[in-house]
Amino acid sequence: MNYWLFKSEPDTWGWPEQRARGAAGEEWHGVRNYQARNNMRAMKIGDRGFFYHSNIGKEIVGIVEVCRESQPDSTTDDPRWDCVHIRAVRPLLRTVTLEDCKRHPSLAMMKLVTTARLSVQPVTPEEWQLVCVMGGLA
Repeated sequence: MNYWLFKSEPDTWGWPEQRARGAAGEEWHGVRNYQARNNMRAMKIGDRGFFYHSNIGKEIVGIVEVCRESQPDSTTDDPRWDCVHIRAVRPLLRTVTLEDCKRHPSLAMMKLVTTARLSVQPVTPEEWQLVCVMGGLA
């Protein structure tokens, strides 16, 4: 299993909307960055990801799961753009802010800290475990 982080502006699409989609999940469309697209192309069903509120809050709020692998993005006719479907798994018991990540020495190389603008990014297993602990999950 691989781990990822998905960024969304909560005033456009937030954790409550993602959870409301239930088991069917939601197409993670609209990504127009080649590196983020390539990250989605590498995803497999069952991979887990953090759901991150960008701009407002700047915090990891929940865990999602890839429920459909990469396919053409339905919001464009441009064949360069793909997306996956993700579904909510569970909220964190405590949100983990960008500042929390920046302050933790073991997260200094996390893409969230070093490549702040990338909307879909990988997370290492060690980073995953640490953020889960910080978020109140064993």
